[in-house]
Amino acid sequence: MSDHNQVKITTMDFSKERPKAENPLKIQDVTFRDGHQSLFATRGRTEDMIPIAEMMDEVGFWALETWGGATFDAMHRFLNEDPWERIKTLKRYIKKTRFSMLLRGQNLVGYRNYADDVARAFVERAAHNGIDIFRTFDALNDYRNFETVVPVIKESGKHFQGCICYSLTKRRLGGKVYNLEYYVKKAKELETMKADSICIKDMAGLMAPYDAYVLVKALKDAVSVPIHLHSHFTSGMASMTHLKAIEAGVDILDTCMSPYGFRTSHPALGPLVMTLMGTNRDTGFDIKLLASINEILEREILPKYRYLLDDTKVSIIDTNVLVHQIPGGMLSNLVNQLREMDALDKLDKVYAELPKVREDLGQVPLVTPMSQIVATQSINNVLFDDEKERYKMITAQVKDLCYGLYGKTPVPINPKIQKKALKDYPKGEKPITCRPAEVLEPELDKAKEDVNGLATDLEDVLIYALYPVTGKRFLKWKYGKEEPPEKVMPRTLEDVKAEQELIKKALAGKLIEKKEKVVPSKGNNLRKFNVFVDDEYFEVGVEEIGGSPIVSYIQQAQRQIPVQAPVTVAPTVPQTAQGPQAAQPAPEKPAEPAKPVITASKKMESDTKGTPLKSPMPGIIVNYKKQVGDSVNTGETVVILEAMKMENALPSPASGIIKSINFASGDSVARNDVLCVIG
Repeated sequence: MSDHNQVKITTMDFSKERPKAENPLKIQDVTFRDGHQSLFATRGRTEDMIPIAEMMDEVGFWALETWGGATFDAMHRFLNEDPWERIKTLKRYIKKTRFSMLLRGQNLVGYRNYADDVARAFVERAAHNGIDIFRTFDALNDYRNFETVVPVIKESGKHFQGCICYSLTKRRLGGKVYNLEYYVKKAKELETMKADSICIKDMAGLMAPYDAYVLVKALKDAVSVPIHLHSHFTSGMASMTHLKAIEAGVDILDTCMSPYGFRTSHPALGPLVMTLMGTNRDTGFDIKLLASINEILEREILPKYRYLLDDTKVSIIDTNVLVHQIPGGMLSNLVNQLREMDALDKLDKVYAELPKVREDLGQVPLVTPMSQIVATQSINNVLFDDEKERYKMITAQVKDLCYGLYGKTPVPINPKIQKKALKDYPKGEKPITCRPAEVLEPELDKAKEDVNGLATDLEDVLIYALYPVTGKRFLKWKYGKEEPPEKVMPRTLEDVKAEQELIKKALAGKLIEKKEKVVPSKGNNLRKFNVFVDDEYFEVGVEEIGGSPIVSYIQQAQRQIPVQAPVTVAPTVPQTAQGPQAAQPAPEKPAEPAKPVITASKKMESDTKGTPLKSPMPGIIVNYKKQVGDSVNTGETVVILEAMKMENALPSPASGIIKSINFASGDSVARNDVLCVIG
């Protein structure tokens, strides 16, 4: 490594203007994309980026990551925002700094490989709308999945950044799969593909500092293009990893503005700027400008999203990630899914199942969509397997992976699991070995036909092509065909303050203001009665005030009674000088049967007689494979349910005729909702 790359401390007079460093470290900021994706489930809205957009443009970043990854999904699904509009809007405020996006190779911004015509159209539209740098990765590091998108990036005159997804065989760099030779080989493949830069994508924060030094130094010696490091803070090592990477000569680092940093996000920018100040890697950034941006984020933006943060944890690091290797954003989704399924107590079993499933599926790197595929299958195994059978409910994506539709896994898939997954697989039971997209039929024309009359341009069509169920629903919201639900509407700071006031009142016991009642004093006309309920009674005080008796107090004489039992009052007896005569018990009456409890869950029960097919988990209906009146055999697929963004084929619990269907495509369902009835 040349002296030019080594960090040197220089004497600097801070009273004078700061001189430019000899080899300044370049920084890509990820606040607008991976920062909020990691911390609060990609719920950051465009309107909350605008207040700091022009200030961010003045910092001097190498690039701003503004798009891609989960943003396309979350925006149209949860925020009622058009993903394409975010690029256009931010471009009006940010005029000097390049925009970067995260592109999942042939997966684009979805969870499967799309046909070549969709891939080409998507990249062309992204470039046209303002994306300058395409950080392109494949979840299996199978670069055959770059062959369609890279030429379009190059033809558009944009920067192609090739990624190597970082993973570990065990706890440190090395072993049979993810060793130094593996990463050097991948870097050389990317250089051959004319990558303008190479990114090491450490999505779960697994990279140890000394491993970073060895790896970056080896890559700098092996290839001539700039090396970029992307490392999450999850395990707590990333700031130290950054420093060792800088010592090894890394060219570009990813960081976040401080309020959106740390935890499962990225190291914060401020401490790094101060650390490098006065060295030959000094960023040259104005720390006062950064502080001003942080203040706006902290006071005006972040409070809107604080409710999405996990405040139950004191620690900002999670060393468990070194065991299960699940990225932070995926981990929070996994926990939420188990909570919705009333199975959070199974989390430890899911953790134990994760490495087993990962090994069965070819030691895949745990990055989107592989992290979702492995995590969802692990949940299915824990919840539905028994001592007689494993992999009882295999997701559609695991079947696709076993067939080869995602590409070549780092090591072969367990042949027994592969054979089981491909039994009756529609495309065939023999896995493919070619580039996955070669077996996919063109999709774009069909998508245009499906949304004819709803979509107004190619960008609308692409929203549907990538996400047929939720994409079509969004287009209906966008063009006023359906009213969007309240939960997808934006929250204001005033909304947040009002909620905080309600929480304060609730904690203080003042949420419901009770009106004070004046209790009258007991008079001379007070009489006592026994009120009998079954074999128990209450002593009741009654006082007559110028009219019929009124109840003034009830004192329980024995244990608590069932509330649904009928109440009988003993007959009134005359007052004597010694007090009321003893009342005689009234004859007992049988208790009325309790009314049935009506559940709030939509169609949890069904009036149709037959065998119900219940949803095993919360999710969204993709489609029904059978309709009312169709015959079905036990085990035959009836409905496709999307859960955790993976598709599950739900089998019929009985043979017979479909008597009723209770939901439609796009409907959200809860666990145990009756999806259909077989009679």
